[in-house]
Amino acid sequence: MSTQAEGTRFDQARLEAFLGQVIGDFGAAVSTVLAYMGDRLGLYKAMAGAGPLTSAELAERSGTAERYVREWLINQAAGGYVDYDQGTGRYTLPPEHAMALTDEDSPFFVAGGFQVLTAMMKAEPRIMEAFRTGGGMLWGEHHHSLFEGTERFFRPGYLAHLSSTWIPALEGVQEKLKAGARVADVGCGHGASTLIMAMEYPNSRFWGFDNHAASIERARHGAEQAGVADRVTFEVSGAGDFPAGPYDLIAFFDCLHDLGDPIAAMRRAGETLAPGGKVMVVEPMAGEHVHENFNPVGRVYSGASVLCCTPNAIASSTGACEALGTVASDGALRQVAAAGGLPHFRRATQTPFNRVFEASR
Repeated sequence: MSTQAEGTRFDQARLEAFLGQVIGDFGAAVSTVLAYMGDRLGLYKAMAGAGPLTSAELAERSGTAERYVREWLINQAAGGYVDYDQGTGRYTLPPEHAMALTDEDSPFFVAGGFQVLTAMMKAEPRIMEAFRTGGGMLWGEHHHSLFEGTERFFRPGYLAHLSSTWIPALEGVQEKLKAGARVADVGCGHGASTLIMAMEYPNSRFWGFDNHAASIERARHGAEQAGVADRVTFEVSGAGDFPAGPYDLIAFFDCLHDLGDPIAAMRRAGETLAPGGKVMVVEPMAGEHVHENFNPVGRVYSGASVLCCTPNAIASSTGACEALGTVASDGALRQVAAAGGLPHFRRATQTPFNRVFEASR
């Protein structure tokens, strides 16, 4: 039905449908924060495998206050995260949901994403100002939860795919790693990707580089805990000037699009590659054309680009190229690689959330 309001004709049904969508988005936004709290307070872990629980029982198991748990459970049931039995007034966390919310080694684990999102939202005043000025915000200026959350969010995918499908998709790389190769992980963060490779390929030697000193400290601690510190080195370094190898494999895991000068990073990779060496670039899934990002994954990644990735690229830019952003197309990435002296560039494999590229001289 159409109606008249202030000289504009509009479709009442479409308006009502949109308002319903907005209410759903309101619920999703507030539930993101509550899911993050459920993760950090141990509420999900207290429910996992426990069967039906009342709010009082969950509060006792998790060491939290029942009065807060009461509405938290209502929110979780309204969102479909937990099941509710009207007859008993008890809530249950289904085992499938528990796997995604509590098992950090599961390839389906997503709780780190709530941590990332809530951390990025805290940057809203800075990003709002950046809209007005065109300025940026460095990665290290974000709330500290962003760094841990990023590791927790990406690590399950790396565990599931890195050695099983991604590295095998690169020409000749897996054989070198098994025999003994030199590997650089540029933009390594807390070192999750570096350590996963080191555990899988014990004959190889690994170096992780990142310009965020606190993350490098965390990575070094992780190497000690994993027992691989004798063949894994973490150093504070930029992507455009990391120490010379030569390296048989240079990896950029979900970070090339964040860089202020990705061309310089590709150029440095080319300079430090051993003969026959390869560069692996892992990037978020994105379409070649703008409209191909109009889906749930594209919605998340484009939002992250606004709140985190593009601001870092702008803040650290040398002016060599425009910020890539989280939804950079294959074509844009190919141009960056070619400008950096790596003309051979192909998409080697993919998942619903990532694209894996191989580049070489």
